[in-house]
Amino acid sequence: MRLSQYFLPILKENPREAEIVSHRLMLRAGMIRQQGQGSFTWLPLGKRVLDKVNRIIREEQDRAGAHEILMPTIQSAELWRESGRYDDYGKEMLRIKDRQNRDLLYGPTNEEMVTEIFRSYVKSYKDLPLNLYHIQWKFRDEVRPRFGVMRSREFLMKDAYSFDIDYEASKAAYNRMFVSYLRTFTRVGMKAIPMRADTGPIGGDLSHEFIILAETGESQVFCDKAYLDLTVPGADTDFRDDAAMAEIVQRWTTPYAATEEMHDEGAWNAVGDGDKLAARGIEVGHIFHFGEKYSKPMGAKVQGPDGKEHFVSMGSYGIGPSRLVAGIIEASHDENGIIWPDAVAPFDVGLINMKSGDAACDAACDRLHAELGASGRDVLYDDTDSRAGGKFATADLIGLPWQVIVGPRGVAANEAEIKNRKTGERRTVSLDAVVRELGATA
Repeated sequence: MRLSQYFLPILKENPREAEIVSHRLMLRAGMIRQQGQGSFTWLPLGKRVLDKVNRIIREEQDRAGAHEILMPTIQSAELWRESGRYDDYGKEMLRIKDRQNRDLLYGPTNEEMVTEIFRSYVKSYKDLPLNLYHIQWKFRDEVRPRFGVMRSREFLMKDAYSFDIDYEASKAAYNRMFVSYLRTFTRVGMKAIPMRADTGPIGGDLSHEFIILAETGESQVFCDKAYLDLTVPGADTDFRDDAAMAEIVQRWTTPYAATEEMHDEGAWNAVGDGDKLAARGIEVGHIFHFGEKYSKPMGAKVQGPDGKEHFVSMGSYGIGPSRLVAGIIEASHDENGIIWPDAVAPFDVGLINMKSGDAACDAACDRLHAELGASGRDVLYDDTDSRAGGKFATADLIGLPWQVIVGPRGVAANEAEIKNRKTGERRTVSLDAVVRELGATA
């Protein structure tokens, strides 16, 4: 992709309305555009990151045995009255009426709707376990939306919902999602620590938040440093092995970890002083087990192996992809801009032509652009006539993992410079070796 043909509205100054790093950098890097209070358009650069995050989430949900669907954003109030949540949810729910004066709402979550889908089709334990998920825009009428997409009114969510015959089977489903989340956050380049959490308006008796540590995090967290060395399950993980899943969850929940709301000073004092880690954190995922909270009032039941009807035991599992993008930036940036992990970077390589219009530079860059693309790398080629300082500033701001810098003196010597955005390391290689060098280090 040539930058001269790409829509990338860079801002030179820090926006006054941006209170936190991710909001400031997403606006400056041309990733988002605010359209209203707590509402944003995702511009091309931001949409590429969001799509990559969604792809990883989908792959790990599918790996864990979940099936993707897509439910409507507008829901009937009658379903929420069945569950008893319509009047209890609070002012965060946007309530509306259609032209027939029917009560509707813009869905803040989908427990009721997915339960209605389940009860319409599934009648036997033989069709269980079942886990349905979707990635969809949600709306919560926050009193004070702030921090950009970190706490917006309209946001993208991945919700998964599990259905099982009894508590034990439902706990196994919970464990599968727990392990899936560990893998998901690792794949987007983040270390997430699971912490016992309050169930809030979702309900239930078992819940974990997944927290990434960041100096600019929104909340205080407390955990054992042992989490920093725990190994995340690999791609060969067998999600069908319930015992293995339970063992992984046990390993990842034994050391102390708590948010400020769930902090237990007595248990914290039992952690060795050298093992304590008190830090700031950002919630990027939340999972719940709530048993029959929705299945019982909504009549979601199946015939069991004993011939009797059983209300299904349920759980729900959320990741906010739009919030996760901001969380990654909060955890991975410097004074010059974003530092994207390789897996979610909008482009793999920024190719910088130091003297666009120079025949030799143009020819060398055109060749590298084609060769890098042919090798499978997404390249953003800065072929604009901007000054060198501006090009470097843009490249650092948008945070692509690698920069390939081509100038007249380098071309004359048949050389280019390669810069690693994260480490700042630079090295000079021959033009013929650029693709090979990036292949060896990417």
